[in-house]
Amino acid sequence: MKHIDINIRIEHKQIDELTNEDRQLVERALKATDNAYAEYSHFYVGAALRLDNGGIVIGANQENAAFPSGLCAERTAIFAAQANFPDQPITAIAIAACNDKGLLDNPVSPCGACRQVILGIEDRYKRPVRIMLYGKSGVYCISSVKDLLPLSFVDDSMK
Repeated sequence: MKHIDINIRIEHKQIDELTNEDRQLVERALKATDNAYAEYSHFYVGAALRLDNGGIVIGANQENAAFPSGLCAERTAIFAAQANFPDQPITAIAIAACNDKGLLDNPVSPCGACRQVILGIEDRYKRPVRIMLYGKSGVYCISSVKDLLPLSFVDDSMK
């Protein structure tokens, strides 16, 4: 029998330890939570992503009474970016969440479907997407979605 060890690296930083560029992206994600429509879960998520040209695209979760017709913040931002700027790779994404009590203490990570979509972006452009997950206790900084999805399924998996 053989064992395979999988190790990931997550940096835990305070917001003032981020670069100005990363802090700006986190702040845009925080502001994007205001655009969430979460009448059912009362869980408001905002995402902001940076394109290779420096542009920023935001997204917010959108719920619908006909579950599962809603969509997560991460995918609204990614799909908007891909529809409007298909030639621009995504270099980073920041995610923030709150509930009716306010911003969450601990960072929240993307759901499995969003992780798979981010992985597809990394595979499409052949470069990692930096991920920043905001919580009042700090920001988790991850260099690639592969750290959140280590046994990945991409196009090459079917060959």
